[in-house]
Amino acid sequence: MLWGASLGRLEVRSEGGLTHLRAAFPYGAETELAPGRRETVAARAFADRIEAGEDVHLLAGHDWEKPLASRSAGTLTLTDTDTALALEARIDGGTSWARDFLAAHASGLVRGLSPGFVVQPGGERIENRGAGLLRTVTRAALFELSAVTVPAYPQAQIEARSWDSGAQRQRRPAHPFKRWRA
Repeated sequence: MLWGASLGRLEVRSEGGLTHLRAAFPYGAETELAPGRRETVAARAFADRIEAGEDVHLLAGHDWEKPLASRSAGTLTLTDTDTALALEARIDGGTSWARDFLAAHASGLVRGLSPGFVVQPGGERIENRGAGLLRTVTRAALFELSAVTVPAYPQAQIEARSWDSGAQRQRRPAHPFKRWRA
């Protein structure tokens, strides 16, 4: 499973009976996924799918069973700039998970934003930095953005990312339900 680091913040407001969500995932910010393992996402790393008009979903907690908005439904707008990937979503509180998300956000429990993506071939640089490594994601297929309580799962991050700086990797075939994350 691949998740990007959760560095964004969520802003929710109600207007005219609709709930609007705004958030931004900043490019160029570093995060520590585990001791000695840092990651950053380069500007416009997600541009391929965004510019092609591909569908991207906003989910609650990286759960495909809890969609909050999507580009194909016309409820999610993405704006890709040199500094951040910004999103605006209209959330309908008609589902139990949307109501749960809105209540959790109102209580201050859910504030993070985390992108779900797959790094494209040749879409990363791994460099030694002191006693650790820095991975820079330069090109990735963005499939979803998630509102999260805890910004990413460190053990899943490390498990899913290859930190070798040049050796060829062997990948296990992904389960069909998780192939977008493989």
